[in-house]
Amino acid sequence: MTRNARTIPAALAGLALAAAATLAGAAGYPEKTVNYIIPFGPGGESDISARLQEPVFKKLTGQGLAIQYKPGAGGAAGWAQLNSITGDGYTVMGTNLPHIVLQPLQKDVGYKTDEITTVFWFHFTPDALLVTADSPIKNLKDFVEAAKKTPGATTLSGSGTNSSNHLAQQQFDKMAGIKTTYVPFGGTGPSNTALLGKQVSGSWGYTTVQMQLGDQVRCIAVSMEQRHPKLPNCPTFKEQGFNLVGGAYRGVAVPKSTPADVQARLAEILAQINADPEFIRKMEDGGFAMLNVGPAQMAGFMAEIKARYEALAKEMGIVKQ
Repeated sequence: MTRNARTIPAALAGLALAAAATLAGAAGYPEKTVNYIIPFGPGGESDISARLQEPVFKKLTGQGLAIQYKPGAGGAAGWAQLNSITGDGYTVMGTNLPHIVLQPLQKDVGYKTDEITTVFWFHFTPDALLVTADSPIKNLKDFVEAAKKTPGATTLSGSGTNSSNHLAQQQFDKMAGIKTTYVPFGGTGPSNTALLGKQVSGSWGYTTVQMQLGDQVRCIAVSMEQRHPKLPNCPTFKEQGFNLVGGAYRGVAVPKSTPADVQARLAEILAQINADPEFIRKMEDGGFAMLNVGPAQMAGFMAEIKARYEALAKEMGIVKQ
């Protein structure tokens, strides 16, 4: 809001005192346990990363994170209720991409993308193209040649319809000039089972899947700027001529009524967690890729990612009429 030059000194003094009090409150934040709502069930990657964050949060602040689960509608049930929660910094919620962009584009889910106040994106699970270890497809060149030879015959499992895996399949098919068949499953687990059971030619999974399945599968490309530090033998799409970078992004959101300075303090704490060497080691050992998008970068990051996903959604025909 633009400051009015005619504002009386007493009013200015009052505003200054209020601001000072708020800043003092933010400086002491948190002063009690913070409720951390995961809008999915336990055991998933959002839960795993929250569990790894919790001890570092306590080490840094002296307060705990009480992790809770409120699954429903692929996260939409939780995000639709986010802004009805008291915005005092003591209830926060996990947030995900591409979910919070694609869901409102598909149908009315009770929230819009711009109504979700994400204060920090802390990691992503990069998309990875996987085949079984004994597959005749040895590399990305083999994969593209096989797909071109018999369009549509190359089948690929993935974690769901309109998921990050599905978006990656759509993008890569367009980039490579190929046609493959995406087979959606109800999560990463069933997708992995289909891959290992050779029900499909390969799979659009994540780096975390490669870490879980180990020598049973071969990672032929990963959608990162540089190779994952724990997967040095898996080349990026970029180094093989395809500008594909992305995956499932995870962050922390707050009710929009949360004071800006409390949001900033929470983002600062999350950045400190992300800088903790032991936390980084555990995350990378699990196949996660670190990401640091805080308040200063948030607007630009979200504008770029929304434009990308919205364009893909139109191409895929999933934009609601």
